[in-house]
Amino acid sequence: MANKNIRSLSFRKELDDNLFENIADLSHKNAPNSDFQELAKRFMIDDSVIAGTASFYDFTRESNRNKKIHVCSGTACMVANTQNKLHQHLEKHFDKEEIGHAACVGRCHTNNAFMFNGNTYSAKNEAELTDILSLRALRLGSGQATSRSQENIYNIACNTTPILTSKIEDIEAFYQLAEIHKNNPKQVIQEIKTSNLRGRGGAGFPFWFKLDAVISAPLNNPISGSVKEPFDSAQGKQKYIVCNADEGDPGAYSDMYLMEHQAHKVLFGMYMAGLTVGANTGVLYIRGEYPDSIRIVGEAIEFLKEKNLIGDFKFKIIRGQGSYVCGEETALLSSIEGLRPEVRVRPPYPAQYGLYGKPTVLSNVETFANIHWILENGGEAYAALGTKQSTGTKLVSLDSFFNSPGMYEIEMGTPLKTIFEVFGNGLKSEIKAFQIGGPLGGIVPFDKIKDLTLDFESLNNHGFLLGHASVVSIPKDFPMIQFLEHLMEFTADESCGKCYPCRIGSFRGMEMLQKAQHENYKIDRQLFDDLLETLEIGSLCALGGGIPLPVKNALQYFEEELKQYFK
Repeated sequence: MANKNIRSLSFRKELDDNLFENIADLSHKNAPNSDFQELAKRFMIDDSVIAGTASFYDFTRESNRNKKIHVCSGTACMVANTQNKLHQHLEKHFDKEEIGHAACVGRCHTNNAFMFNGNTYSAKNEAELTDILSLRALRLGSGQATSRSQENIYNIACNTTPILTSKIEDIEAFYQLAEIHKNNPKQVIQEIKTSNLRGRGGAGFPFWFKLDAVISAPLNNPISGSVKEPFDSAQGKQKYIVCNADEGDPGAYSDMYLMEHQAHKVLFGMYMAGLTVGANTGVLYIRGEYPDSIRIVGEAIEFLKEKNLIGDFKFKIIRGQGSYVCGEETALLSSIEGLRPEVRVRPPYPAQYGLYGKPTVLSNVETFANIHWILENGGEAYAALGTKQSTGTKLVSLDSFFNSPGMYEIEMGTPLKTIFEVFGNGLKSEIKAFQIGGPLGGIVPFDKIKDLTLDFESLNNHGFLLGHASVVSIPKDFPMIQFLEHLMEFTADESCGKCYPCRIGSFRGMEMLQKAQHENYKIDRQLFDDLLETLEIGSLCALGGGIPLPVKNALQYFEEELKQYFK
């Protein structure tokens, strides 16, 4: 009940004077505690709520406010073994205390990645790094400093009818499609249902069902009526469209591609969803590690306003502050509200009780980006691509170990071997396994690739996961025990802390894997299996519940390599 009351108070100011953004602004200014206390008074909430939120995120917690540069600690950069040397080079320019970390900055195709002065970079050697840092603050006539950005270049291609990678020739004409469909929500939902578009964030949930559920959602939720209700439409009171652009899976940069190269496909999808369910506000929660995405999407929104292409519909960008768990939909909603981003118990689901307790359509970037093509060409045309259960296309992120790393739009059902050999153009070095689908995705041995196709069912049936379809290559000489330690450490570091199986279990798993490597200690296999089972069935969300999958894959397929660490 306490969170509902705080959510109600946060909603009083809603998005124009957003609590989370206020907390972030004060943190980045390294403001005194009195300013945070004043913010609490203004929102009529307790100081502890503000402190709890500010202390949670990598970019807002007090201990990190002196960080001037953030080195990517993502899995793709780790296995490429580039970051230690990058650290050493940076220590010639910064004090150690000024160097922080970022979970992933979307440069998995080049590595050597870091964030600095509001931009992301890759520096392959010390000379490149020195060049970037020496030109970072070119003084303008006004005396203000600006940062030189570095273009993020990677291969882009498609093996089928381009849905996500095709160019928009005329943006104004592109949005005219909404005029045709805006008064027929049932037809929109039917086309999407026929297409069998499934959520591209990893869960594969049918998207049409979310739209239908929000249309049908009761509006007399627990906090309605206690605060202002700023939107009255023919279909009821306030509803929201929320785009989960907090793509935190190391190795994945498909959402980044869409926001930076296809922003209007994403925005149209949100706008059309709003017209369909009777929502007038779309919120994009974009991770802070993607500054170019935030800038480019912001420019696209301004274009829509200038050309008056979306009527009274409003877009709002919320900049994430460094937290993987915000990719979980309910934690993301809590974050926007200015609360500590803890996972909510479900039901109720966001469609009934979402942002500020209002009915909310919440889906990821790639899902929204498909909607225009489906409505333009018909649900049956979309369903004709891919497989019966996994229709359409999927963006696949290939990391730096491929000869042609990049972003590829691939028809569902395509053999992984074809993707790796034809589009990835083979591998630069010997690889023993791939992690597909982020840190919670399965670890696929090299020789299993020939048996798999790009779709939900193929990977699930073989004990793996499609997820974001990100591919991180694990080199032959990279110790699997070290990789598992990294996954447990990542989970422990990113846990929201609400449920103890995830919060404590992942930390204990990390401890056991560390001790087995560095001390005279052998892991009790039964104890370890019990720990994995507790994580799997006892965690509230997929962070704690999903981490056992890659660990179990490794224990099954790399038993010979790992057995020395177990009793």
